[in-house]
Amino acid sequence: MNYLLRKVIPGLLLLSCLAGTAWGQGKLATVDLSKLFDKYYKTQQAMAMLKDRAADAEKDLKDMGDERKKAVDEYQALLADASNQALSTEERDKRKHSAEDKLKVIRDKEVEIDNYRKQAEARITEQKQRMLLNIFGEIKNAVSAKAKAAGYNLVIDVSAEAAKGTPVVLYNSDEGNDLTQVVLDQLNVAAPADTAKATDSTADKKKDDKKK
Repeated sequence: MNYLLRKVIPGLLLLSCLAGTAWGQGKLATVDLSKLFDKYYKTQQAMAMLKDRAADAEKDLKDMGDERKKAVDEYQALLADASNQALSTEERDKRKHSAEDKLKVIRDKEVEIDNYRKQAEARITEQKQRMLLNIFGEIKNAVSAKAKAAGYNLVIDVSAEAAKGTPVVLYNSDEGNDLTQVVLDQLNVAAPADTAKATDSTADKKKDDKKK
């Protein structure tokens, strides 16, 4: 998810809640944007939907690939018949022409497969970016509301990374100013029961992986 955030939502989550307030005069809060994305139920729904669409595209590509393979087999059989001396010259010429027609079908199918793959990849990528941007907008609004209610002037994303992959926030002396959990609880109020369980399961698995 960090990779997706860097690609789709560049930069640090800096939410100015009171316009015109200087840094030194305001209260600072933090959030873990990566955690908010990973554990927000709408992110889970979006990823599941994209996975299904990718699977559908793969099935279509497999079907087209099977059609191409069938055409290739028929083409090879026609070529063999075109060289079969047991057949009359007229029949061999007929098979040769049929083989040429079949070769055109194969090439057209290859173009169709290539175009479909490119279009499917572009479509899914566009859908992913649009979904994540919409989700980011909801998360940003939730963070802004919580920050304003608590009197914070600035919120920083502690999961953000610099261009070289190093963390942007190196030290935070006050963990009590972190809004991640309260924002997450608000975002997931309307989460379906099965989605909430799946989200918790994913989070637990990530914790186990880290321990290993």
